This record gives sequence, structure tokens and C-alpha cells, in this order.
Amino acid sequence: MTIAQALDSQEGISQDVIFPPSDLYSDEPPLETELHLRQIILLFKCLEWLWRDRNDFYAAGNLTIYYSPHQRKSEYFRGPDFFVVLGTERKTRKSWVVWEEYGKYPNVILEILSESTANTDKDLKKTIYQDTFRTPDYFWFDPYTLEFAGFHLVDGEYQPLQANEQGHLWSQQLGLYLGIYEGLLRFFTPVGQLVPTPEESAEQLEQKAERLAAKLRELNIDPDTI
Repeated sequence: MTIAQALDSQEGISQDVIFPPSDLYSDEPPLETELHLRQIILLFKCLEWLWRDRNDFYAAGNLTIYYSPHQRKSEYFRGPDFFVVLGTERKTRKSWVVWEEYGKYPNVILEILSESTANTDKDLKKTIYQDTFRTPDYFWFDPYTLEFAGFHLVDGEYQPLQANEQGHLWSQQLGLYLGIYEGLLRFFTPVGQLVPTPEESAEQLEQKAERLAAKLRELNIDPDTI
């Protein structure tokens, strides 16, 4: 059975459907605020940097997911604010077209809440991600109120994740925690360390070098001669 046939069978549509071409551009509205944009970029940069040696994932933000040839443009459904697909080729895409991606849906989805989208993110989108996408990990976060929640798919239904002592929620799919740090959502390692941006990582290396140089000078060793 082909991918198109499998998807048709799942959705109960006829077998003679001609799937649209995969060369579909994303059709997302502009992000609502600068803070929404900063949050998406931050998550994207941190994950790309952490997994810089991996080529088996795709991460994107504010990008349309085309999952059905009968999909209609609707004001009630837009692509996720941030999502990650595992076990796929790491390359740029104009959109995510499920029937051209071996039937793969996102493994992790995050929605950034706002006054105008919160109800949709908590109701309609949650239902789509649970029942149609079958996305294992779903999170939402409000950068203004700091409301943060997460869910994991268990027996076909989302069950709320319980926070650890630091208030972080575990993403089984990513093998990382998500938690609030300085007002924005960040990734944390399994042992609770903040996943840095490339800039933060460079700064940490610089500070480490400065501490080492200071220690050498205490020992009357000129670090510039080493």
C-alpha cells in the first residue's frame, strides 16, 4: 500500500484521490508579537545547536503542515508555532507535507498562547494533534502570563505531564526537559542543565578560558606563552 493509499484509508476518502504536489508554500499569518518571534527563534537555535551533529530531525516554527489533500484553509487551524519531527532528513522545506514525508507527523508540538489563540490551542488544535496527528508530546506556553502545560499521548489520549521540583516538564520524544528561564521557555538536559544558545556556549568557553588564564597567573605562568 502506498503512503497516499494509507492516508486515504485512515481518513475514509476515496482511493482515486490525486494528491497535490509537494511543492507547497507555507501559508501562515505573521506572528502576533515580537515576543512570540523571539521565543520560536530561541527554541530553534538551542535545539539546532544541541543537535548540530545530527542529521535525523527537522525543526521549524510557524510553518504550515499539509496533512490531507482535502485540507481546507481555515481561520480555526494554522500550523504549529514550533514543532520537531524525528527520523527524517535534516534539510530546509517550504512547508511540511505529510504524504511526501512518508506519512510522518511531528513528534513534538509547542503552541505559544495569546489572547486570540489560547482557546483554539487548548481545544481544537489539541484535538487535532491528539486524534489526527497522534503527536506524542504537546506543550503550550504563554510568554506574558507564563502559563505552561504539557501532555503526553497515552493510549490515544493526552495525559497531563507532571512537573519536577524545578517546574520543568519532560519531553520523552526529545529526551529533554522544557522549563521557564528568565521569562522564556528553554530546553534543559536530563540532569537539569540549561541547553545554551550558540552565543551562550561561546561565552561560557570564553569565561572558562579567562578563569584558566587567571589560575595560571596565580602560579606565575604567563598563559600567553603556553
